[in-house]
Amino acid sequence: MSILVDQDTRVICQGITGSAGAFHTKQCLEYGTKMVGGVTPNKGGQTDANGLPVFNTVYEAVDATGANATMIFVPPSFSADAVLEAADAGIEVIVCITEGIAVLDMIRVRRVLDQRRLEHVKLIGPNCPGVITPGQCKIGIMPGYIHQSKREAASGRAVGVISRSGTLTYEAVWQCSRRGIGQTSCIGIGGDPVRGLGFIDCLDLFNADPETDGVLLIGEIGGSDEERAGRYIKSQMSKPVAAFIAGRTAPPGRRMGHAGAIISGGEGDAESKIAALQAAGCHVAQSPADLGQTMADMLGV
Repeated sequence: MSILVDQDTRVICQGITGSAGAFHTKQCLEYGTKMVGGVTPNKGGQTDANGLPVFNTVYEAVDATGANATMIFVPPSFSADAVLEAADAGIEVIVCITEGIAVLDMIRVRRVLDQRRLEHVKLIGPNCPGVITPGQCKIGIMPGYIHQSKREAASGRAVGVISRSGTLTYEAVWQCSRRGIGQTSCIGIGGDPVRGLGFIDCLDLFNADPETDGVLLIGEIGGSDEERAGRYIKSQMSKPVAAFIAGRTAPPGRRMGHAGAIISGGEGDAESKIAALQAAGCHVAQSPADLGQTMADMLGV
């Protein structure tokens, strides 16, 4: 099985006529994703280079195509409104790839989504690589060829991958695939301090998926999401979890890469996160080079 997206997911691209939107729409189409159209204001009625219809609004796109997912490639200053427009139009899975969105804009998005109790909306990102269910649907910028479904995996086992880091997501997937471990779904939740789905949301979905044999969780310094995930794993998780925390050598107060990867106020350091995960029974890799082997050891493959 999978979580969030599958072969029936119908996807649009907000910002489809921009260079990034156009490029990744083509990549997703070639992977096999059901791309059904896109949105660029004032360009409705046109078609893109792939022959997909372009609409002025998300509501028009949903009405015409039955889309239930979107990927957002619009400039940072317009991205918050793009997320809310998609939610208002009834889109269920919103993947916001854009980086550099102001924290105050994302606070506004979260407040609106929470106040309206839009439980049907699953926001992934911003500043993320997206989500993929191998062989079925790719929404985002991840390289599809490194992924492997459970059916393709030599071991017959598959894991879910959740990560704050796009690059480390790809490394983890590649290492798992080379060891014959498939993936049910992979989610890059993004590295911004205010975002959509977090570790616990995704762990809960994978915990309920009968085809997921384990989970690989990749965190980084900053915030306390990994500590909370550790508490959830200890009390609720029925499947093995392997993990890695990036940024062990980062000095306090120094932002490392992502906007949310900053140690401050006595919290968010790598050691506290590692301790919380180990206390929950997770095997924590000491190096990115050990991601796949740590997961394989936990699965016994």
